[in-house]
Amino acid sequence: MTEKPKILVVDDEESHRIMLRAVLRADGYAVTEAADGTEAVAAAEKEAFDVILMDIRMTNMDGIEALGEIRKISPQVPVLIMTAYASVKTAVEALKTGAFDYLTKPLDIEELKVLIDKAMDHYHLRSENLVLKERLGDRFDFSRIIAASPKMKNLLETLAMVAPSDATVLIMGESGTGKEVIANAIHHNSPRAGEPFIKVSCAALPETLLESELFGHEKGAFTGAVARREGRFQLAHGGSIFLDEVGEMSPALQTKLLRVLQEKEFEPLGGARTVKVDIRVIAATNRDLEREVKEGRFREDLYYRLNVVPIVLPPLRERREDIPLLADHFLALFREKNGKPIKAISGKALDLLVRYDWPGNVRELENVIERAVILCRDEVLVPADLPPQIRMLSEQEGDDPPAIRSGMSLDEMERALIVKTLDETGGNRTRAAEILGINRRTLQNKLRQYGLAAPPAEAQ
Repeated sequence: MTEKPKILVVDDEESHRIMLRAVLRADGYAVTEAADGTEAVAAAEKEAFDVILMDIRMTNMDGIEALGEIRKISPQVPVLIMTAYASVKTAVEALKTGAFDYLTKPLDIEELKVLIDKAMDHYHLRSENLVLKERLGDRFDFSRIIAASPKMKNLLETLAMVAPSDATVLIMGESGTGKEVIANAIHHNSPRAGEPFIKVSCAALPETLLESELFGHEKGAFTGAVARREGRFQLAHGGSIFLDEVGEMSPALQTKLLRVLQEKEFEPLGGARTVKVDIRVIAATNRDLEREVKEGRFREDLYYRLNVVPIVLPPLRERREDIPLLADHFLALFREKNGKPIKAISGKALDLLVRYDWPGNVRELENVIERAVILCRDEVLVPADLPPQIRMLSEQEGDDPPAIRSGMSLDEMERALIVKTLDETGGNRTRAAEILGINRRTLQNKLRQYGLAAPPAEAQ
């Protein structure tokens, strides 16, 4: 059985509430009543309503004040204001506070019904849009892409300008930097967001299969082609197509792709009919296409057609400020997935993650955190949970002193400061002790306490 729409009627006149209750219940609504603004706010805290019908002049808390409080609790619910004191000033104040519309007493019941229907439609449409945005848009919202480093912040500013256009985009970056994530964000923040987004890995298929995959084929075009099949370009009509690792395309396929970009048309494999398409092309590569062009492996004219808007994704080692945020993101993701009670990453483990060079970029970091979560036996992820190639960095701390940052213990901070000072003084213990404000003997004791290797012979 479908649940009845819920309406909250707020009025300090009991006779008026009784009349509205009778009218609204007769129209199939579930009615809850409140005698003043205070009761209305309490009711809104307890349950969700589809519409709120509220008087302005009431004891304890008037309608304008109650409206403001309800907007904090449930900002989407439409509130219809009623008053016997009709004035432009009151109407404007109510609408500014967030009222959906305004009615004057005595109420016109037909007008009331029309306004309630209108408010319900508006509320449900907004709710549906919010759900859709949560499922799709929010997932690829630029603000959800982790970017604390200047390079990534600048890149997101560029993406925000590029996405609404229809320009061809070439995303360049090392493997694992997140090129597909960026491609998704561009499409889902473009006017084509409601249309297909088709993805093709150009490196995953041999030439003949890739040609058929992209352009489709006619029946009998090759052995096994028992029926006509539409290609990815045709499936992407009206939307976008993502060509991952486009630098892997053969010269013959590069020629056909160039025609699609220039003319927006192609012939399926084994056929003579011309297919016209309306698509946006987003391509990605981990190759240096300029060098590929110079060495004759990639068409120059195709490169310039693809490179209308170049997006260069920095490797993770060039955006180290993002590593703690990414690590925390993956920790939250995988502890929930694996049901582990891990609360945080220790300061020492995080320091190692920041110092590691990440040849596999964000993808490698994701895999490392997933492995660490699975192996972690405590509530804090520690260096012992990390792979050997990252743990070994702890043996090199004297050569590459860690930065002092939030989350470190006082001992960790003191150790890091001593190492950094010795590094800056070329190992001169006397000078280092002076800078640190301690005597030479205290410094020597600290070096033994923290297990630091003896520094090189100091200059006298």
